[in-house]
Amino acid sequence: MTFSKILIRNAKVVNDNQIFDFDLLIHGNRIEKIATKITSSSEMEVFDAEGKYIIPGLIDDQVHFREPGLTYKACIETESKAALAGGITSFLEMPNTKPQTTTKIEWEEKNKRAAATSYANYAFMFGGTNDNLDEILALDTKRVPAIKLFLGSSTGNMLVDNPEALKSIFSRTKLVIAVHCEDEWTIQKNLKAAQQKYGNEIPISEHPIIRSEEACYLSSSKAVALAKETGARLHVFHVSTERELGLFRNDIPLEEKKITAEVCTHHLWFSSDDYLEKGTRIKWNPAVKTKADRTALWDALNNDLLDVLATDHAPHTELEKNQLYIKAPSGGPLVQHALPALLTAFHKGKITLEKIVQKACHNPAILFDIKDRGFLREGYFADLVVLDIDKTFEVVKDDLLYQCGWSPFEGTQFKGAVERTLLNGQWVYKDGIIHPNSAAMELTFDRT
Repeated sequence: MTFSKILIRNAKVVNDNQIFDFDLLIHGNRIEKIATKITSSSEMEVFDAEGKYIIPGLIDDQVHFREPGLTYKACIETESKAALAGGITSFLEMPNTKPQTTTKIEWEEKNKRAAATSYANYAFMFGGTNDNLDEILALDTKRVPAIKLFLGSSTGNMLVDNPEALKSIFSRTKLVIAVHCEDEWTIQKNLKAAQQKYGNEIPISEHPIIRSEEACYLSSSKAVALAKETGARLHVFHVSTERELGLFRNDIPLEEKKITAEVCTHHLWFSSDDYLEKGTRIKWNPAVKTKADRTALWDALNNDLLDVLATDHAPHTELEKNQLYIKAPSGGPLVQHALPALLTAFHKGKITLEKIVQKACHNPAILFDIKDRGFLREGYFADLVVLDIDKTFEVVKDDLLYQCGWSPFEGTQFKGAVERTLLNGQWVYKDGIIHPNSAAMELTFDRT
Protein backbone atom coordinates (compact mmCIF):
# COMPACT_ATOMS: atom_id res chain seq x y z
CA MET A 1 0.00 0.00 0.00
CA THR A 2 1.22 3.49 -0.87
CA PHE A 3 0.76 6.22 1.71
CA SER A 4 0.68 9.95 0.96
CA LYS A 5 1.85 10.93 4.45
CA ILE A 6 4.11 9.64 7.21
CA LEU A 7 3.18 10.07 10.86
CA ILE A 8 6.00 9.66 13.37
CA ARG A 9 4.60 9.16 16.85
CA ASN A 10 5.97 9.40 20.37
CA ALA A 11 9.33 10.83 19.37
CA LYS A 12 11.78 12.61 21.60
CA VAL A 13 12.53 15.51 19.27
CA VAL A 14 15.89 17.25 19.66
CA ASN A 15 15.65 20.67 18.06
CA ASP A 16 16.37 24.34 18.82
CA ASN A 17 18.37 23.44 21.95
CA GLN A 18 15.48 21.56 23.55
CA ILE A 19 14.10 18.03 23.76
CA PHE A 20 10.32 17.57 23.56
CA ASP A 21 7.88 14.65 23.19
CA PHE A 22 6.23 15.31 19.83
CA ASP A 23 4.51 13.74 16.86
CA LEU A 24 5.63 14.74 13.35
CA LEU A 25 3.52 14.62 10.19
CA ILE A 26 5.34 14.40 6.88
CA HIS A 27 3.52 15.25 3.63
CA GLY A 28 5.44 14.96 0.39
CA ASN A 29 8.98 16.15 1.01
CA ARG A 30 8.12 18.58 3.81
CA ILE A 31 7.23 18.57 7.48
CA GLU A 32 3.54 19.48 7.58
CA LYS A 33 2.90 19.50 11.33
CA ILE A 34 4.67 19.11 14.66
CA ALA A 35 2.45 18.73 17.70
CA THR A 36 2.11 16.89 20.99
CA LYS A 37 -0.56 14.64 19.49
CA ILE A 38 -1.51 14.13 15.83
CA THR A 39 -4.47 11.90 14.93
CA SER A 40 -3.72 9.21 12.37
CA SER A 41 -5.75 8.41 9.26
CA SER A 42 -5.78 5.75 6.54
CA GLU A 43 -3.61 7.88 4.25
CA MET A 44 -0.74 7.83 6.72
CA GLU A 45 2.12 5.41 7.26
CA VAL A 46 2.49 5.37 11.05
CA PHE A 47 5.91 4.87 12.63
CA ASP A 48 5.99 4.53 16.41
CA ALA A 49 9.24 6.08 17.65
CA GLU A 50 8.64 5.22 21.30
CA GLY A 51 11.95 5.37 23.15
CA LYS A 52 13.79 6.81 20.14
CA TYR A 53 15.22 10.28 19.55
CA ILE A 54 14.57 12.25 16.37
CA ILE A 55 17.09 14.82 15.17
CA PRO A 56 17.40 16.83 11.95
CA GLY A 57 19.53 15.23 9.28
CA LEU A 58 23.16 16.21 9.72
CA ILE A 59 24.72 18.65 7.25
CA ASP A 60 28.38 17.82 6.69
CA ASP A 61 30.11 20.96 5.47
CA GLN A 62 33.34 19.22 4.42
CA VAL A 63 33.61 15.96 2.48
CA HIS A 64 35.85 14.64 -0.29
CA PHE A 65 33.89 12.12 -2.36
CA ARG A 66 36.71 11.81 -4.96
CA GLU A 67 34.61 12.18 -8.11
CA PRO A 68 35.72 12.87 -10.79
CA GLY A 69 39.19 11.53 -11.39
CA LEU A 70 39.84 9.62 -8.16
CA THR A 71 36.98 7.13 -8.23
CA TYR A 72 39.25 4.18 -7.47
CA LYS A 73 39.15 5.56 -3.89
CA ALA A 74 35.47 6.54 -3.66
CA CYS A 75 32.63 8.11 -5.61
CA ILE A 76 29.54 10.19 -4.94
CA GLU A 77 27.25 7.14 -4.98
CA THR A 78 29.14 4.98 -2.47
CA GLU A 79 30.04 7.74 -0.05
CA SER A 80 26.58 9.32 -0.04
CA LYS A 81 25.15 5.90 0.86
CA ALA A 82 27.58 5.69 3.77
CA ALA A 83 26.56 9.22 4.78
CA LEU A 84 22.88 8.25 5.01
CA ALA A 85 23.78 5.28 7.21
CA GLY A 86 25.59 7.78 9.43
CA GLY A 87 22.64 10.18 9.66
CA ILE A 88 24.15 12.74 7.25
CA THR A 89 21.43 13.82 4.83
CA SER A 90 23.26 16.72 3.16
CA PHE A 91 26.88 17.27 2.22
CA LEU A 92 29.08 20.04 0.86
CA GLU A 93 31.84 18.52 -1.27
CA MET A 94 35.34 19.87 -1.80
CA PRO A 95 36.98 20.96 -5.09
CA ASN A 96 40.30 19.07 -5.03
CA THR A 97 39.28 16.37 -7.49
CA LYS A 98 40.76 15.64 -10.94
CA PRO A 99 40.14 17.94 -12.66
CA GLN A 100 39.81 20.46 -9.86
CA THR A 101 36.51 22.25 -9.46
CA THR A 102 37.89 25.68 -10.31
CA THR A 103 35.85 26.47 -13.44
CA LYS A 104 32.10 26.73 -13.93
CA ILE A 105 32.25 23.90 -16.47
CA GLU A 106 33.82 21.50 -13.96
CA TRP A 107 31.46 22.66 -11.21
CA GLU A 108 28.41 22.01 -13.39
CA GLU A 109 29.78 18.60 -14.33
CA LYS A 110 29.93 17.62 -10.65
CA ASN A 111 26.32 18.67 -10.17
CA LYS A 112 25.28 16.53 -13.14
CA ARG A 113 27.10 13.53 -11.67
CA ALA A 114 25.43 14.06 -8.29
CA ALA A 115 21.97 14.49 -9.83
CA ALA A 116 22.40 11.07 -11.42
CA THR A 117 24.06 9.16 -8.58
CA SER A 118 23.88 10.85 -5.17
CA TYR A 119 21.82 9.23 -2.43
CA ALA A 120 21.99 12.35 -0.20
CA ASN A 121 21.38 16.06 -0.74
CA TYR A 122 24.39 17.73 -2.28
CA ALA A 123 26.22 20.94 -3.10
CA PHE A 124 29.74 21.62 -4.30
CA MET A 125 32.19 24.24 -3.14
CA PHE A 126 34.10 26.14 -5.79
CA GLY A 127 37.88 26.12 -5.60
CA GLY A 128 39.81 29.36 -5.56
CA THR A 129 43.18 29.62 -7.31
CA ASN A 130 45.74 32.31 -7.98
CA ASP A 131 44.04 33.21 -11.27
CA ASN A 132 40.31 32.40 -11.32
CA LEU A 133 38.75 35.47 -9.68
CA ASP A 134 36.56 36.17 -12.73
CA GLU A 135 35.08 32.66 -12.45
CA ILE A 136 34.40 33.21 -8.75
CA LEU A 137 32.61 36.52 -9.33
CA ALA A 138 30.36 34.96 -11.99
CA LEU A 139 29.04 32.15 -9.73
CA ASP A 140 25.34 31.68 -8.92
CA THR A 141 25.35 32.38 -5.17
CA LYS A 142 22.05 30.52 -4.71
CA ARG A 143 23.69 27.28 -5.83
CA VAL A 144 27.29 27.57 -4.58
CA PRO A 145 27.74 27.19 -0.81
CA ALA A 146 31.22 28.71 -0.51
CA ILE A 147 34.67 29.28 -1.99
CA LYS A 148 37.28 26.79 -0.78
CA LEU A 149 40.90 27.92 -0.46
CA PHE A 150 43.93 25.85 0.47
CA LEU A 151 46.36 28.13 2.30
CA GLY A 152 48.80 25.24 2.72
CA SER A 153 49.27 22.36 0.31
CA SER A 154 47.18 19.29 0.96
CA THR A 155 45.81 16.39 -1.04
CA GLY A 156 45.14 17.79 -4.51
CA ASN A 157 47.82 20.52 -4.29
CA MET A 158 45.47 23.51 -4.67
CA LEU A 159 47.71 26.05 -2.96
CA VAL A 160 46.76 29.74 -3.16
CA ASP A 161 50.07 31.46 -2.46
CA ASN A 162 49.85 34.76 -4.33
CA PRO A 163 49.14 37.49 -1.73
CA GLU A 164 47.51 39.81 -4.26
CA ALA A 165 45.24 37.07 -5.61
CA LEU A 166 44.29 36.05 -2.09
CA LYS A 167 43.43 39.62 -1.08
CA SER A 168 41.37 40.09 -4.24
CA ILE A 169 39.28 37.01 -3.47
CA PHE A 170 38.77 38.10 0.14
CA SER A 171 37.85 41.63 -0.93
CA ARG A 172 35.47 40.90 -3.78
CA THR A 173 33.43 37.74 -3.18
CA LYS A 174 30.31 37.85 -1.03
CA LEU A 175 30.36 34.09 -0.55
CA VAL A 176 31.71 32.38 2.54
CA ILE A 177 35.44 31.69 2.12
CA ALA A 178 36.25 28.30 3.65
CA VAL A 179 39.94 27.77 4.27
CA HIS A 180 42.39 24.97 5.00
CA CYS A 181 45.05 26.72 7.09
CA GLU A 182 48.57 25.33 7.37
CA ASP A 183 51.70 27.36 6.62
CA GLU A 184 53.55 25.69 3.76
CA TRP A 185 56.99 27.13 4.53
CA THR A 186 56.83 25.85 8.11
CA ILE A 187 55.70 22.40 6.98
CA GLN A 188 58.52 22.09 4.46
CA LYS A 189 61.10 23.27 7.03
CA ASN A 190 59.87 20.65 9.53
CA LEU A 191 59.73 17.93 6.89
CA LYS A 192 63.30 18.61 5.83
CA ALA A 193 64.45 18.35 9.45
CA ALA A 194 62.63 15.02 9.86
CA GLN A 195 64.15 13.66 6.65
CA GLN A 196 67.63 14.64 7.81
CA LYS A 197 67.02 12.76 11.06
CA TYR A 198 65.17 9.67 9.80
CA GLY A 199 65.76 9.50 6.05
CA ASN A 200 62.82 7.76 4.37
CA GLU A 201 61.83 6.01 7.62
CA ILE A 202 60.04 8.96 9.24
CA PRO A 203 57.75 7.59 11.98
CA ILE A 204 54.09 8.57 11.88
CA SER A 205 54.52 10.12 15.33
CA GLU A 206 56.39 12.95 13.59
CA HIS A 207 53.26 14.00 11.70
CA PRO A 208 52.02 16.53 14.32
CA ILE A 209 55.58 17.85 14.60
CA ILE A 210 55.91 18.32 10.84
CA ARG A 211 52.40 19.74 10.47
CA SER A 212 52.79 21.57 13.73
CA GLU A 213 50.80 23.88 15.94
CA GLU A 214 52.95 26.70 14.58
CA ALA A 215 52.09 25.82 10.98
CA CYS A 216 48.38 25.89 11.80
CA TYR A 217 48.47 29.10 13.81
CA LEU A 218 50.62 31.07 11.37
CA SER A 219 48.22 30.33 8.53
CA SER A 220 44.91 30.67 10.38
CA SER A 221 45.97 33.90 12.09
CA LYS A 222 46.90 35.42 8.72
CA ALA A 223 43.55 34.36 7.26
CA VAL A 224 41.67 35.88 10.18
CA ALA A 225 43.68 39.11 9.91
CA LEU A 226 42.94 39.34 6.19
CA ALA A 227 39.24 38.70 6.80
CA LYS A 228 39.15 41.51 9.35
CA GLU A 229 40.98 43.84 6.96
CA THR A 230 38.72 43.12 3.98
CA GLY A 231 35.41 42.37 5.71
CA ALA A 232 35.29 38.91 4.14
CA ARG A 233 33.07 36.15 5.50
CA LEU A 234 35.64 33.56 6.66
CA HIS A 235 35.12 29.97 7.82
CA VAL A 236 38.21 28.13 9.12
CA PHE A 237 38.02 24.40 8.51
CA HIS A 238 39.19 21.63 10.87
CA VAL A 239 40.76 23.60 13.72
CA SER A 240 43.15 21.24 15.50
CA THR A 241 45.08 23.25 18.13
CA GLU A 242 44.36 25.01 21.39
CA ARG A 243 46.40 28.01 20.29
CA GLU A 244 44.13 28.77 17.32
CA LEU A 245 41.04 29.04 19.53
CA GLY A 246 42.06 32.54 20.63
CA LEU A 247 41.35 33.73 17.07
CA PHE A 248 37.61 33.19 17.45
CA ARG A 249 34.85 34.66 19.58
CA ASN A 250 31.75 33.42 21.39
CA ASP A 251 30.27 36.66 22.68
CA ILE A 252 27.91 37.18 19.73
CA PRO A 253 25.35 34.92 17.99
CA LEU A 254 26.43 32.87 15.00
CA GLU A 255 24.26 34.99 12.72
CA GLU A 256 26.40 38.03 13.57
CA LYS A 257 29.79 36.36 13.19
CA LYS A 258 31.92 37.20 10.19
CA ILE A 259 34.62 34.71 11.21
CA THR A 260 33.64 31.16 12.16
CA ALA A 261 35.38 27.85 12.78
CA GLU A 262 34.82 24.13 12.40
CA VAL A 263 36.09 21.10 14.29
CA CYS A 264 36.12 17.54 12.96
CA THR A 265 35.23 14.31 14.68
CA HIS A 266 38.71 12.80 14.41
CA HIS A 267 40.34 15.73 16.19
CA LEU A 268 37.86 15.24 19.04
CA TRP A 269 38.27 11.46 19.23
CA PHE A 270 41.96 10.73 18.62
CA SER A 271 45.15 12.25 20.02
CA SER A 272 48.85 11.96 19.23
CA ASP A 273 48.99 9.03 21.67
CA ASP A 274 47.00 6.98 19.14
CA TYR A 275 49.62 7.08 16.34
CA LEU A 276 51.43 4.09 17.85
CA GLU A 277 48.37 1.85 17.46
CA LYS A 278 46.62 3.40 14.45
CA GLY A 279 49.62 4.46 12.35
CA THR A 280 48.89 6.18 9.05
CA ARG A 281 45.19 5.32 9.38
CA ILE A 282 44.90 8.49 11.46
CA LYS A 283 47.17 10.57 9.26
CA TRP A 284 45.13 13.69 8.50
CA ASN A 285 45.91 17.25 7.49
CA PRO A 286 45.88 19.08 9.84
CA ALA A 287 47.40 16.41 12.07
CA VAL A 288 45.76 14.93 15.14
CA LYS A 289 47.58 16.63 17.98
CA THR A 290 47.96 16.35 21.77
CA LYS A 291 45.49 15.33 24.45
CA ALA A 292 45.62 18.92 25.71
CA ASP A 293 44.62 20.17 22.27
CA ARG A 294 41.78 17.64 22.15
CA THR A 295 40.47 18.74 25.55
CA ALA A 296 40.63 22.38 24.48
CA LEU A 297 38.68 21.59 21.30
CA TRP A 298 35.90 19.92 23.30
CA ASP A 299 35.73 22.93 25.59
CA ALA A 300 35.63 25.34 22.64
CA LEU A 301 32.90 23.34 20.95
CA ASN A 302 30.76 23.49 24.05
CA ASN A 303 31.41 27.17 24.76
CA ASP A 304 30.75 28.20 21.13
CA LEU A 305 34.22 29.31 20.07
CA LEU A 306 33.87 26.49 17.52
CA ASP A 307 30.69 26.71 15.47
CA VAL A 308 30.39 23.60 13.31
CA LEU A 309 30.97 19.84 13.62
CA ALA A 310 32.05 18.08 10.42
CA THR A 311 33.96 15.02 9.18
CA ASP A 312 36.46 16.02 6.48
CA HIS A 313 35.65 12.58 5.07
CA ALA A 314 38.56 11.87 2.70
CA PRO A 315 39.02 8.21 1.77
CA HIS A 316 42.09 6.55 0.29
CA THR A 317 42.67 2.88 -0.44
CA GLU A 318 44.18 0.64 2.22
CA LEU A 319 47.15 0.04 -0.09
CA GLU A 320 47.82 3.78 -0.20
CA LYS A 321 47.43 4.24 3.55
CA ASN A 322 49.70 1.29 4.35
CA GLN A 323 52.72 2.94 2.72
CA LEU A 324 55.59 4.56 4.59
CA TYR A 325 54.77 7.89 6.23
CA ILE A 326 56.32 9.98 3.49
CA LYS A 327 54.13 8.35 0.81
CA ALA A 328 50.91 7.60 2.70
CA PRO A 329 48.26 10.21 1.82
CA SER A 330 46.37 12.11 4.51
CA GLY A 331 42.67 11.56 5.08
CA GLY A 332 40.26 8.82 5.99
CA PRO A 333 36.60 7.72 5.74
CA LEU A 334 34.30 9.06 8.47
CA VAL A 335 30.73 9.84 7.35
CA GLN A 336 29.25 6.50 8.44
CA HIS A 337 30.63 6.71 11.99
CA ALA A 338 30.99 10.36 12.99
CA LEU A 339 27.53 10.53 14.57
CA PRO A 340 27.91 7.27 16.56
CA ALA A 341 31.25 8.62 17.81
CA LEU A 342 29.53 11.81 18.95
CA LEU A 343 26.72 9.84 20.61
CA THR A 344 29.35 7.80 22.44
CA ALA A 345 30.92 11.07 23.57
CA PHE A 346 27.48 12.14 24.79
CA HIS A 347 27.29 9.04 27.00
CA LYS A 348 30.72 9.96 28.37
CA GLY A 349 29.47 13.41 29.36
CA LYS A 350 31.54 15.31 26.81
CA ILE A 351 28.62 16.92 24.96
CA THR A 352 24.82 17.08 25.06
CA LEU A 353 22.46 15.87 22.36
CA GLU A 354 21.24 19.44 21.96
CA LYS A 355 24.78 20.67 21.33
CA ILE A 356 25.45 17.92 18.75
CA VAL A 357 22.33 18.99 16.87
CA GLN A 358 23.24 22.66 17.12
CA LYS A 359 26.74 22.14 15.73
CA ALA A 360 26.08 19.44 13.12
CA CYS A 361 22.59 20.39 11.92
CA HIS A 362 21.48 23.93 12.80
CA ASN A 363 24.73 25.84 12.48
CA PRO A 364 25.81 24.59 9.03
CA ALA A 365 22.38 25.60 7.74
CA ILE A 366 22.69 29.06 9.30
CA LEU A 367 26.30 29.61 8.31
CA PHE A 368 25.85 28.71 4.63
CA ASP A 369 22.25 30.05 4.31
CA ILE A 370 20.95 26.60 3.34
CA LYS A 371 17.29 26.93 2.44
CA ASP A 372 14.72 25.10 4.61
CA ARG A 373 17.05 22.51 6.13
CA GLY A 374 18.94 21.84 9.33
CA PHE A 375 15.94 22.16 11.67
CA LEU A 376 12.76 20.22 12.43
CA ARG A 377 10.22 22.92 11.61
CA GLU A 378 6.86 22.99 9.89
CA GLY A 379 7.37 23.79 6.22
CA TYR A 380 11.01 22.63 6.19
CA PHE A 381 12.23 19.70 4.13
CA ALA A 382 11.69 16.40 5.93
CA ASP A 383 15.29 15.37 6.54
CA LEU A 384 15.55 13.58 9.88
CA VAL A 385 17.29 10.77 11.71
CA VAL A 386 15.87 8.23 14.15
CA LEU A 387 18.40 7.40 16.86
CA ASP A 388 18.67 4.48 19.25
CA ILE A 389 21.01 6.23 21.64
CA ASP A 390 21.47 3.17 23.88
CA LYS A 391 22.34 0.63 21.19
CA THR A 392 25.91 -0.62 21.38
CA PHE A 393 27.80 -2.01 18.39
CA GLU A 394 31.31 -2.68 17.20
CA VAL A 395 32.63 -1.27 13.94
CA VAL A 396 33.54 -4.25 11.75
CA LYS A 397 34.81 -4.34 8.18
CA ASP A 398 31.84 -6.30 6.83
CA ASP A 399 29.45 -3.48 7.76
CA LEU A 400 31.40 -0.67 6.11
CA LEU A 401 29.74 1.11 3.19
CA TYR A 402 32.83 3.09 2.20
CA GLN A 403 34.21 2.08 -1.18
CA CYS A 404 37.73 2.01 0.30
CA GLY A 405 36.62 -0.78 2.67
CA TRP A 406 38.35 0.34 5.87
CA SER A 407 37.78 2.66 8.82
CA PRO A 408 40.00 4.18 11.52
CA PHE A 409 37.24 3.09 13.92
CA GLU A 410 37.44 -0.64 13.15
CA GLY A 411 37.24 -2.56 16.43
CA THR A 412 35.75 0.44 18.28
CA GLN A 413 32.68 -0.07 20.47
CA PHE A 414 30.13 2.71 20.05
CA LYS A 415 27.05 3.45 22.14
CA GLY A 416 24.39 5.17 20.05
CA ALA A 417 23.28 4.24 16.55
CA VAL A 418 21.32 5.48 13.55
CA GLU A 419 18.17 3.36 13.23
CA ARG A 420 16.52 5.15 10.30
CA THR A 421 17.12 8.10 8.02
CA LEU A 422 14.37 10.08 6.27
CA LEU A 423 15.40 12.20 3.28
CA ASN A 424 12.95 14.66 1.71
CA GLY A 425 10.05 12.66 3.12
CA GLN A 426 11.27 9.19 2.10
CA TRP A 427 12.81 6.47 4.25
CA VAL A 428 16.20 6.00 2.64
CA TYR A 429 17.94 3.99 5.36
CA LYS A 430 16.38 1.49 7.75
CA ASP A 431 17.21 -1.91 9.16
CA GLY A 432 20.75 -1.55 7.84
CA ILE A 433 19.60 -1.20 4.23
CA ILE A 434 20.00 1.78 1.89
CA HIS A 435 16.93 2.41 -0.28
CA PRO A 436 16.77 4.01 -3.75
CA ASN A 437 18.27 7.44 -4.36
CA SER A 438 15.27 9.16 -5.94
CA ALA A 439 14.82 11.38 -2.88
CA ALA A 440 18.12 13.27 -3.12
CA MET A 441 18.04 16.97 -4.05
CA GLU A 442 20.51 19.71 -4.86
CA LEU A 443 20.82 22.12 -1.95
CA THR A 444 19.91 25.74 -2.52
CA PHE A 445 21.01 28.82 -0.60
CA ASP A 446 18.68 31.57 0.57
CA ARG A 447 20.63 34.68 -0.44
CA THR A 448 19.41 37.97 -1.83
